[in-house]
Amino acid sequence: MKRKLGLMVCVLLILSMGLPVFAAGKQESSPKVINVWSFTDEVPKMLEKYKELHPDFDYQIKSTIIATTDGAYQPALDQALVSGGADAPDIYCAESAFVLKYTQGDAAQFAAPYKSLGISVDSLLKKADIAQYTVDIGTNKSGELVGLGYQATGGALIYRRSIAKAVWGTDDPAVIKTKVGPGWEKFFQAAAELKAKGYGILSGDGDIWHAIEGASEKGWIVDGKLYLDPDREAFLDMAKMLRDKGYHNDTRDWTDAWFADMKDAGAKPIFGFFGPAWLINYVMAGNSGGSAPGEGTFGDWAVCEPPVGFFWGGTWVLANKDSKVKDVVGDIIEWITLDSSETGLQYYWANGTLNGPGGTKDTVASGTVMEKSDGSLAFLGGQDMFDVFVPAGQFATGRNKHQYDETINIYWRDQVREYAQGNKTRAAAIAEFKQQVKDNLAIEAH
Repeated sequence: MKRKLGLMVCVLLILSMGLPVFAAGKQESSPKVINVWSFTDEVPKMLEKYKELHPDFDYQIKSTIIATTDGAYQPALDQALVSGGADAPDIYCAESAFVLKYTQGDAAQFAAPYKSLGISVDSLLKKADIAQYTVDIGTNKSGELVGLGYQATGGALIYRRSIAKAVWGTDDPAVIKTKVGPGWEKFFQAAAELKAKGYGILSGDGDIWHAIEGASEKGWIVDGKLYLDPDREAFLDMAKMLRDKGYHNDTRDWTDAWFADMKDAGAKPIFGFFGPAWLINYVMAGNSGGSAPGEGTFGDWAVCEPPVGFFWGGTWVLANKDSKVKDVVGDIIEWITLDSSETGLQYYWANGTLNGPGGTKDTVASGTVMEKSDGSLAFLGGQDMFDVFVPAGQFATGRNKHQYDETINIYWRDQVREYAQGNKTRAAAIAEFKQQVKDNLAIEAH
């Protein structure tokens, strides 16, 4: 009894002196950790720069990177969000192919509104001049912003300067954009003119699909049912025309034949590709057959406005509404997505200085940042790509997207190819497409 009374007296003395009391067997404090989930190492590497710029940042970054190959990322992320606990993501990334699932769809309930993270959303959106399509996609059904990206993925026509000169006598983007657009009628007129000189306008029908999909008025799902937008249905006829008239090399995107056309190693020289800046930086440059002007096709390219506005790709950054460190997460996400200063992530990203000088320049979500940055690329013959990609981001729309786009696009493109190759009638291709969507996604057609 005396021993117990003595212990109580000691505890009271400690409390009166303001000293901490530790339970037996427990650490003084749990480690300060922020869990980041992504499908590439881009965002985790950004956080290394964030820590460098904020020396008082005393959190450990625990990164979980799972590639989207074979559909591995989403199930793992979903399980981590549902399970919660110490290993649940505080910050997680979603790419354009499936981001709507996490902002507006089946997993939207896990995303924290940016305002709940202490971010001054409205004023920063305006100050940074963020392209509206990225905001639309990152806004949940309650009208709250829950995700934004750091890249801008508005699309342009990326074309060969030497071929433009051979056919039209100039490679000036201001002139070339009037040869290929606006609208698809002008584009196919250009295709005929290119063919007459021995050139293909595109590598394959996939190159035109991303623009058609992105520009359509409505998406695949309308009022809970499968909807075939007239612009998307027209892809059947465009794909068949491209093939029947020999306007392309009939390749499929992401195949060796498609890459070969980037270095002029295909059946006939190809004039252009539709895509955003990442297609230039991370695909075409490495497949151009060189690394400096005069080598392969490197330096023989330019960009101009496409026949229709569209975007392709991108990564959105979200926060877990159950994160225990929302204030810190908010600071990080603001730095990545809405900070338009010269010490924000996007300024480094736009100017290729994230990891020191001489890095890859890229288009970013902030128009404000691109306006004060140098987007000139040797690959584009010294052209400043921001002059084209800033307005490209404004032309794009995110209102025609759905969480099942990735799956439905595969079904549609397979059937379009069957029709274009003469293996099916137009009606049969459409009927089979609708049946596949019904059988695999339980979605009836209108």
